Amino acid sequence: MTLAPEPAVVILSEASHALGRRIADAIGGELHGARARTAHVDVAFDETRAHLAALFSAGRPIVAVMAAGALIRILAPLLADKHSEPAVVAVSEDGASVVPLLGGHHGANDLARSIAAALDAHAAVTTAGDVKFGVALDQPRQGYVLANPADAKAVMAELVAGAKAQLEISSPQRGEGGAIAPGEGAAPDKVGRLAPSSGPSDHLLPAGEKGRPPLAAWLISSRIPFAEDGTVTLTVTDRPKHAGPLELVYHPKTLVLGMGCERHASSEEAIALAEQALADSDLAWQSLAAVASIDVKADETAIHDVAAHFGVPARFFSAARLEEEAPRLQNPSEVVFAEVGCHGVAEGAALAGVGPSGDLVLPKIKSKGVTAAIAHSAAIVDPDTIGRARGTLYVVGVGPGADQWRSPEVSAMVSASTDLVGYSLYLDLLGPLAKGKTRHDFDLGKEEARVVHAMELAGEGKTVALVCSGDAGIYAMATLVFELFDKGGISDAASRIEVQVSPGISALQAAAARIGAPLGHDFCTISLSDLLTPWEHIQRRVKAAGEGDFVIAFYNPVSMKRRTQLAYARDKLLEYRPASTPVILATNLGRPGEHVRTVPLGSLNVDDVDMLTVVVVGSSESRTVTTGDGKTWVYTPRGYSGKAESGMKIETKG
Repeated sequence: MTLAPEPAVVILSEASHALGRRIADAIGGELHGARARTAHVDVAFDETRAHLAALFSAGRPIVAVMAAGALIRILAPLLADKHSEPAVVAVSEDGASVVPLLGGHHGANDLARSIAAALDAHAAVTTAGDVKFGVALDQPRQGYVLANPADAKAVMAELVAGAKAQLEISSPQRGEGGAIAPGEGAAPDKVGRLAPSSGPSDHLLPAGEKGRPPLAAWLISSRIPFAEDGTVTLTVTDRPKHAGPLELVYHPKTLVLGMGCERHASSEEAIALAEQALADSDLAWQSLAAVASIDVKADETAIHDVAAHFGVPARFFSAARLEEEAPRLQNPSEVVFAEVGCHGVAEGAALAGVGPSGDLVLPKIKSKGVTAAIAHSAAIVDPDTIGRARGTLYVVGVGPGADQWRSPEVSAMVSASTDLVGYSLYLDLLGPLAKGKTRHDFDLGKEEARVVHAMELAGEGKTVALVCSGDAGIYAMATLVFELFDKGGISDAASRIEVQVSPGISALQAAAARIGAPLGHDFCTISLSDLLTPWEHIQRRVKAAGEGDFVIAFYNPVSMKRRTQLAYARDKLLEYRPASTPVILATNLGRPGEHVRTVPLGSLNVDDVDMLTVVVVGSSESRTVTTGDGKTWVYTPRGYSGKAESGMKIETKG
């Protein structure tokens, strides 16, 4: 899954913190601050120029609370293709002025207006079309797609120079029963604009749509001068159309493609049938708002591949909801009813998607294992208001706790989530990133309950982050997710969700980084908790790791009641490695109270270890070294030292 880039709100001093946080909250952004001069930010950085360059290169929208000139000088060497550059907005430190610098028609102007509204400030939009007409023709309103964006510059230049425009709106004509009659198409209505003071009028509507909001209201309400003989043409149509000279073609999102399929149907077959459906009905694929189906197909790859092919979301309805559409179906089927509980999937899903005011414009067609139908709505279809999404579960590891140790992917997944599930301490570690999310807090010992809850929330169509400390796949919740898929214990909806696991820095890695490089050669991890693993199995693993001379990271070394296991491990390992072997004790890594120290294996005291400590025991080859600043480090040679000492020739390749 590709995650939409979250705006980065960049501040350079603590004096700008309140303003930056206010902006970030208003636009759903992430607060980035200079580490040396700010605190309590979502992301801290060391060098401003490098950080801004990295954000820009990654395509992140940037809102910087700093001088516009300084921001321009930093980004100037990176400017290349204006069509691919992200939005860049500068905000004055007093919050009075908001200036879109780059990507004006690709989000910056709208971003600036949103920020200005939140701050009661001035959005200094300077692009000609926005200033003169109050609209950017190459950035249509949500629910519309511009078919020929390359022509927008010439059209806008013509209008700015004084030309007038004519507006054409067309929609499918319906034959008997609401479907497009054979051989019929759409009759375009060429309309002229009323005087600006008169406002939108029914005469600007397609035939048969009187009394409804104009399909092109965002154009009609602009300051563009319309006339019947305008030299510029603005066309709004859900049919394919090649643009003529000085014409822009906009496709409104008014169509829903309903689909049904056999289990594990071919994606290629499904895409081919979907394209055939659009061709047969002479409708533009750009006007598709969603692909819809029954909820038992929520995990069907073919359905999602069709949606991805057209760049629209997939939405799903229950059999009961689809059965409500039975009176409007043109091809009801008792066989389908017996199979899934409704009389039609493709037609029913298309009709459910457009609602009671919509019509079926292409009855069901089918191939070997797939069915398809198309319905049309008189108004823009918002896919977020129809059916439900498949539901997504992000299983994320937030690392030991420090913001700088949380991966950008994890931060993006948490930001994209509607709900957060986890142990309360782990959710607290997210800090401001959790703001605005619905929290579902669980006690430490409720692992399976929290995983089931997270999966069921996703089964409702929500986007959920299951938050783990360290790495989600190392003694954490990722394994429980797949165990529930395997063994059951969750609803059918929860069993069909999408899952993504994102790695985090484990306590093992964090401890190693703090003390040097103890993992320079073979290592293993062993949990000393016998809650899930029989003690005799743990003993066998400790013995095997000792015999194999592995560096060992012990997780769950002690608890309030369990105090003997670590002592056993120490004594057993002393049979295989010297008492001087370095042992790293790392407590509260990346959090207040962090304490990392090294003791000899022979002197390891169980009372020095608590539940928040990871214990890393070196191998017989691990050693310490003290640098000039007096700091002692632990490292494990990569294996060459023993070979060299035995006189073995070491070959290197240059």
